Amino acid sequence: MLEIRPNCERCNVDLDPMSTDVMICTYECTWCRDCAAVLGVCPNCGGEMAQRPRPSAARMAKDPPSTIRVFNPDLMAPESD
Repeated sequence: MLEIRPNCERCNVDLDPMSTDVMICTYECTWCRDCAAVLGVCPNCGGEMAQRPRPSAARMAKDPPSTIRVFNPDLMAPESD
């Protein structure tokens, strides 16, 4: 079962649990579509990112989204060569 994390780990923007603009990796690292485009792959695990599935209303009622925010401001720094 997905945690449905509430924010982008890179820019900390709030993410709607029903949005189609949320990307996750296989470990559920969570990114907004803009940050995922910049990153290309998950910087935490190196895995592929895919659109996060949207939960059904019944699932949301039974298992609400996570309120735990994961944020890594170091990911906002420009890449150094």
